[in-house]
Order: sequence, then C-alpha cells, then structure tokens
Amino acid sequence: MKKNLFILKYPKTIVTITIIILLVSLVPLVNVQINSDLMSYLPDDLPAMVNKSKVEEIFGKKDHLIIVFEADDVLNDSTLRRIKALSKAFNRMNDFDMVMSLFDSKNIRGEGGAMLVDPVVKRIPKSKKRREKLREQIKANELAYGLVVSEDFKYTTILLNSVTKKEDSELIKLIMNTLSEHPGSETININGQPYLRAEANDKIARDLMILLPIGLLLMGIFLWVSFREKRGVLLPTFVVATSIVISMALIPLFGWELSIIGILIPIMMIAIANDYGIHFISKYQELNAANPDMDIEEMVTLTTKYLRSPIILTGITTIVGIAGLATHIMLPAKQMGIVSAIGIGFALFASLTFIPAIMVFMKKGKPHHSFTENGKKSFMDKILHATANFVTTKPKQVLYLFACFLIVAVLGLSYFQIASDFDAILPEKHGYNVSLDIVNEHFGGTKSISVIFEGDVKQPEVLERMLKYEEELEKIPGVGSVNSLATMVRIMSRALNDPTEPLYNRIPDTRNAVAQYIEFYAMSGDPEDFENYVDFDYTKAAMHIQYHANDMETSNSIIDKVTAMVANDPNLSVVGGHGIVENQMSKAIAVGQVYSLLFAFFAIMILLMIIFRSVTAGILGSFPLLFAVVATFGLMGWFGIELNIVTALLSSISIGLGVDYTIHIFWRLKTELKTGKDYPNAIITSLKTTGRGIAINAFSVIIGFSVLFISAFPLIRSFAFLIILSIILCLVAALVLVPTLCLLVKPKFLEK
Repeated sequence: MKKNLFILKYPKTIVTITIIILLVSLVPLVNVQINSDLMSYLPDDLPAMVNKSKVEEIFGKKDHLIIVFEADDVLNDSTLRRIKALSKAFNRMNDFDMVMSLFDSKNIRGEGGAMLVDPVVKRIPKSKKRREKLREQIKANELAYGLVVSEDFKYTTILLNSVTKKEDSELIKLIMNTLSEHPGSETININGQPYLRAEANDKIARDLMILLPIGLLLMGIFLWVSFREKRGVLLPTFVVATSIVISMALIPLFGWELSIIGILIPIMMIAIANDYGIHFISKYQELNAANPDMDIEEMVTLTTKYLRSPIILTGITTIVGIAGLATHIMLPAKQMGIVSAIGIGFALFASLTFIPAIMVFMKKGKPHHSFTENGKKSFMDKILHATANFVTTKPKQVLYLFACFLIVAVLGLSYFQIASDFDAILPEKHGYNVSLDIVNEHFGGTKSISVIFEGDVKQPEVLERMLKYEEELEKIPGVGSVNSLATMVRIMSRALNDPTEPLYNRIPDTRNAVAQYIEFYAMSGDPEDFENYVDFDYTKAAMHIQYHANDMETSNSIIDKVTAMVANDPNLSVVGGHGIVENQMSKAIAVGQVYSLLFAFFAIMILLMIIFRSVTAGILGSFPLLFAVVATFGLMGWFGIELNIVTALLSSISIGLGVDYTIHIFWRLKTELKTGKDYPNAIITSLKTTGRGIAINAFSVIIGFSVLFISAFPLIRSFAFLIILSIILCLVAALVLVPTLCLLVKPKFLEK
C-alpha cells in the first residue's frame, strides 16, 4: 500500500513529473531522420554486404537508375530524337558518371581490316528502309539487343549511374524536369534504388502524418463507445501519446534513423500502450457499480491495489515479447524492439501512477450499465456470457473445434513463402513496379551478381574460362545476360577477323594479341568503355550477371549455380552484388523470425512459470500463444502472404500482446477460486468482468492497427491484416481455450 499512499499523498508531483517527461521528449523529435535504404538495414559484417563493398571498392558504387520508354516502335523518328536529346542532356550533367542508351551503347564492327567503334545509333534514319537496316544491325549487336532495346522494339532504356551528392528527391526531380524539357508521346517508367528511396521517403513521411492522427482519433472513439466517460478516453489517450513521443524521441537520441518498419512504432503504441489504462478504467467502473457509496480515493486505491500485480506482470511479459525483436538480424527490427519496449515500459509506469494521480482530482462518474444487475447488456456482454456458458457446459467440443481449426491452418504451411526480394514495397501499379516487370521480361532482369577475377586478366586462359562461364550461365533459366571483358574481346575478334578465319568469334591465343585488340579498340572507341569490366591496370576483371527470380527457390538456385561454377577458379577473388545481398536479406529475415520467435516464446514461458510459481502455468499459458502463432503462419500460406521485412515482426508482437490476455484470465480465475467458487462459476465471473476488459483492450488494439490499412506501403497493409488476425486468435484462445483447459486440467497453481 505504500506506493498507493504515495500516489494519494503526492498526486500533483506525479502529474508534474509526467508532463515534464513529455515536454523534454518533444525536443529530440526535430532531429528524426528517415532512412529508406533497404541495403542499410543489414549489418555491415554480413558476408554479402562485405563482398558487395569489395566489388564497389574496385568498380565503384552502382546506384543505377533505369528510365524505360514504351512506344509502338522505339526506332520511330520522334522517339529516337527524344532519346538522343535526353542522352546528351544527361551526359552533360555531373550527377552521372555513366549514361547508356541507344546513342551511347557501342557497335563494334570491322571495315577494311580495321576495327571501328560507333554508337548503336549513329544517325537517326530518315527513311523506312534505313530504319529497317538499323533494326537488323541492332539485332546482330549483343551489346544492345535485349540490353538497351527489347527484342520486339517496343521498349528501350536509358541507364544512369548516379554519383551525385544530391538528395534522392533532388536527383529524381532533376530527372523529371529533364524529361519534361524533352517531351514525347512515349510512356515512361523509372526504377532504381535512388528512385525507390525517394518514393519510400515521401510515403514514410506521408504515413506518419496521416496514420498517427487517424489512429488516435479511432482509439478515442472506441474508448468513448466502450466506457462512456471522458476519463476513459482522455487518460489512456494521454498515456499513449506520451509513449509515442518517448519512443520516437529515442530514435535520434540513440543515433538511429526512422526506417519503413519504423512506421509501426507509433501505431504499436496506440494499439498496445492503452492496455493498462483500459484495465484501470474497466476495474474502476466495476467497483463504482458494485460500491455506490465508496468515494473516489477508495476506488482508486482498491483499483491500483488489485491491478498493480497483474498490470506489472502483463507489462513485463509484453516488454519481453516485443524485446524479442532485439535478437533480429535486421537493424530496424532490433531498434524497433528496443524503443517500443521502453515506450511500453513508460505506459506501464504511467498507468499505475499518472492515471490514479489524475483520478484523485476527478468526481465519481455514474455506474456503467454493464456492471449493474438490471442494466441493459451490450452486445459484447452478451457474447461473453454465451462464451462462458459454452465453455463450462461443452469443454470437449471446444477442444475439438480448436483442433480442427489448427489442423486446417497447419496445412497452409506447405504454401508458406519467404519473399525473394523487396520489390513489393511500393503499390503493384506504381511506375517503379511496372518498369521492374518490363526489365525482368524484356531486358534480362533487375537482379545482378558480379564475379571478380584477379590476376593478369589479359591472359587468354583467364578470358577463356570467363567465356566458358558466360556460355554455361546463359543456359540457366532466369539468367538474362552475362557480360565481361571476355565478351568484349570475343566481339572484337569478329570485327578483326573474317568468319572463315580460326580466330573469328573467339579469344586470341596470346596475351599480346589480346592487348592488341584492346589497343585497336582504343584507337576508334573510348577506353573508358571497359571501366565496367576491368580496372585501370588490368589486374581485376568483373563478370556481370543479370537475372530475374520470382521466388526464393529460383534465387537460391541461380546463386548456388554461379558460386559453384566459379568456386575452383584459380583467379577468383569475390562473388558479390545486389542480388546476393537481397537473397541473404531474405534468409536473414527467416533466421531472425526464428530467433525472435524462440526468444519471445521461451522467455514468456519462463516468466509465466516464475509469476505463478508453476511449470504447469508456463506450459498452459504458452499453449494458446503457440496456437495463435502457428495458425497465423498457416493462414499466411493459405492467403499467399509472404514473410518479408515487415510481416517477420508479427510473432514477437503477437506473443507479447497475447500473453497479457492469458495472465489476466489466470489472475481473475485465481481470485475467484480463492473466494470458494468452483471452476464453472469462477470462469463465468471471470469472463463477464475481466473478460470485458480483455475484449475492450483487444478490439482497441485491432482498431489501432486497422489504421495501417490506409498505409501507402503494401507490406504495411499485409502486416495490418496479419496482426489483426493474430490478435483475434489470441483473444479467442484467451477467452475460450484457456478457461476450457483450466476447467479440464484444474491446475493446482490457480487454487493456491
């Protein structure tokens, strides 16, 4: 009682300190920075990240942007003029170190025994005959056909490599302005990491500006409908708002940035941080109806005394469940786990101090009709009463129903998939995804792997092996193109030799001959054309592989075949690239999901054992959580929802929330059994009273997360659906499965 007496004795002090904490926490919010770069979400020491860095050290960072043009025929006069004007404009800019289009790609040919290197389109054809001649030349050019122009000539691209210090949004604005300065009738779509980051940044900011106020408004409406008292709305809302501010303020304080995942933090606070305040108001209304003569201080004291232990215990278990994300390999998931756990910790503390301190200054409200004997029962009250009767009269049927549902859900695990990439971040019809589909179908694919060879790369045996790898890789389904210095040397051999000669379309026999080919190229072309394939002293060469993969099985297969093929090459230096990072990120999500799930599950089980001093309590309390998690993953398979960077957070959050409901039911059953009631009557009373608070809390959580359905990100909308589904399963398990198991098992820890 000392804490309660302290609250009653110093309520102004408690209120003042809470408000000061809120005001101080507002200051760091101005320093919150958004980070939408998915590559930065992984640890730098991850092997794929290390290898990617090695490739970039040698050949520079590839921050590509691809502008895709669609027309009935991209070789028509107006389209070619537009592409030419745009290529010139982009080449004049210092923001790009490479521009690749039909006017920049090379056509290597022989003439009079000499090698000539011209742009693919040297002159825009003036007649249909010349246009068709150009078309045939492009078809014979493997450096252009299927790389910068599609095989059906309906699409062409301009590839830009950004080296600018401009913000992504500034760079995209520059490109858009350039495109508008050179208008045309072609349909244009863009993809590339700078464009994705710029779009994601805008949508993250938009989501925070829209979702947060709507979430708070919906929560307030629901609390009013549930409690019909101003205190039932204002007090939990204040605690939630302060928890949001504290959680978000911690991000810049810890030197972190707000990720796509970070959108969930304020919504989680709306959904979770009101839990303890809801139970406080619900218990107060129960006492107010049962004891009309009791004054407000007595009710606050009794409410605090009764809820102190269960709220602290449920708060700890929720914090532990959410903190399970700290074991995740992805940095934003770790960060969200830490700041959310601290925010929930504050909500727990404020609900036991600030809310009762404020309540002391308030007048008693009218008794809530749900707790009066003759009052009109709400729909929720009727459902809870029917549930109690069903559980106590037909417990075995309840178990059969749960078992059947679980079996059906588990069958869906055979369809469970892990996302092979993160292209679904933006809406399906967004121009970014439209361009990805075009590139995957017509230009070899959007994923890339670079194999680096080290040594004297002008040696014919090194180039021969590279050429052999290229030929084998191009046979693999999904691989669109493979290019290297060996490709360039082989093409040069066609320009310098007649088809009847032995050296035609093959690597020369000597190093001097290879060096001579390269010198001949430099005489007509630009030596910088080789920068993408070899370093300046020809000691490191890159083989670039473009591919597309719609699932993890295809992605794994291609990467495994590439690494196995070059594994024993004496000149192999490193295998890296964006495709491998994406693949490892997908695997990291799966591993992180397992780690966070196991940590949360076993930590909760141990806590339940400690709380109720019983192994049975740990097992019995974990059973409904296991049911909810397994069923949710099974239903993900049935619904075709993949495990990705956002949905991977599901299990820790749902476990952290679901265990609260179980603890509250255990606590109320224990209290009712202590008064001498038998199990059926204890269950009926528990569901009609504490069950109401649990149901209000669960639906408040559901309403809180439902605001995510209007997010700009499909991944977030999928998460909203799954977390709501998971909460419903946890709620049903707590109100139906847990009482049923207790009725059948009659655990001793509840009777102590």
